[in-house]
Amino acid sequence: MSSNLTLSLNTITSIEWTNDFISVNVMQRVFADMDENFLAITALVTVAYQLIFFVITAALRFDKVTDFAGATNFVILALLTAILKRTWHFRQVIATLMVVIWGLRLAFFLLLRILQWGEDRRLDKMRNNLSMLAVFWSLQALWVWTVSLPVTLVNASNGNPSLQFEDIIGWSIYLIGLLIEAISDQQKLKFKEDSTNKGRWCNVGLWKWSRHPNYFGEILLWWGVFVASLPVLTGSSKWVAVTGPIFITALLLFLSGIPLLEYSADKKFGGLVEYRYYKRMTSPLVLVPPAIYGKLPTVFKQIFLLEFPLYSRNLSAERTLH
Repeated sequence: MSSNLTLSLNTITSIEWTNDFISVNVMQRVFADMDENFLAITALVTVAYQLIFFVITAALRFDKVTDFAGATNFVILALLTAILKRTWHFRQVIATLMVVIWGLRLAFFLLLRILQWGEDRRLDKMRNNLSMLAVFWSLQALWVWTVSLPVTLVNASNGNPSLQFEDIIGWSIYLIGLLIEAISDQQKLKFKEDSTNKGRWCNVGLWKWSRHPNYFGEILLWWGVFVASLPVLTGSSKWVAVTGPIFITALLLFLSGIPLLEYSADKKFGGLVEYRYYKRMTSPLVLVPPAIYGKLPTVFKQIFLLEFPLYSRNLSAERTLH
């Protein structure tokens, strides 16, 4: 009886050790695969970097570094993965430069703008709510890591095929998007700096053709980065990489981008005939001449030009116009 019990205990212990060993091996393989593609190291760096700025924001009630922390995090991940790989294929160099140029321009533009404006109104409800602030910074970390996936995987890859059609298309889309974003940012900043425009919505330059041309540019450039990554990505890597542009597109179209700004603008200007006319004649995202957009059927606008009802939820038809 005793010997049988001992044997049973030994067998159970052996099984437990075997299961533990298998579990450890599986975890090691998972992390090895992640590390091979720099997914683990970029996640850790992103969390650590955003945590630093979260502590600064929470402790000092200082939120002027929010956008700076996000944009520079992209730059850090692009440079880090390029340096870790150390192969310096021309696609890796170009992909890294694409992110660095975009990230540095946006980081310093937004930093200078917030220093000029004084505060980030997006965080008004979060400054004294630690849990909400933590959620915000967690989502920012997720945004950075996910949208960086195409360049992360390109820098982790060993492939270096000759110049492909996708390279030219991707780089062109990126360049067009970068120019649209940079130009529209400057146009809106200049508009806001003019005291005669106080209390008005921006409707000059590219803002005549789109209510959010800067977002259109940002979405374009990240799809450009993804398309340019295709020649070196294989198998499941392509499906992982496409998560990046899909994430930023969904974020700007349905969550923190256009819906919030449309809601705010409708609340401020929804009673003005001129604003309603501008909104009816101007595409929400894609650059379209007002003379063309205004004549298009509503259904066509909703299906092909992303004029979702969500963007007018605060613009009631019964509201008094003056």
